[in-house]
Amino acid sequence: MARKTSAGASAPPLSAPPALDQFLTYRLHLVSKLTDRHSSDVYARELGLPVGEARCLAAIGNFAPLSVNDLAAKANLNKGQASRAAQALVERGCVYKLASEVDGRGVVLTLTKSGTGLYEQVMRLIARRNEDIFSCLSSKERLQLGEMLDRLIAHARR
Repeated sequence: MARKTSAGASAPPLSAPPALDQFLTYRLHLVSKLTDRHSSDVYARELGLPVGEARCLAAIGNFAPLSVNDLAAKANLNKGQASRAAQALVERGCVYKLASEVDGRGVVLTLTKSGTGLYEQVMRLIARRNEDIFSCLSSKERLQLGEMLDRLIAHARR
């Protein structure tokens, strides 16, 4: 049935929105959740680490020295999650937490020697998991997907 516009004229019927599972955001979230679930199991089984601690270890190893705020941003966690994970890594002896020289109330996080070894194991698991996930794509498709994701990330950050 045609609907009426404010001027009284007939307008074409509104089309139904696409199914939820056809939206890019839904599909990206699904891929994220599926990979997180598997990664979480692997980190726990092989390294005895919760996924949040593994993410923080990877971020500190790649971007140190980091404040807790920077860690949260790099590990894609909220500040509370990053703070708890960092503290757990400090208690495990994997991370140094030192007073910041630039922010009197802040801290700086870096890896200890044992943290560096664990970081290397985490990075090998990440590389293995990425290879697993992307094995269904050709080299060309992987490159194209990477470029498209970079563009989407840059656009979303605007």
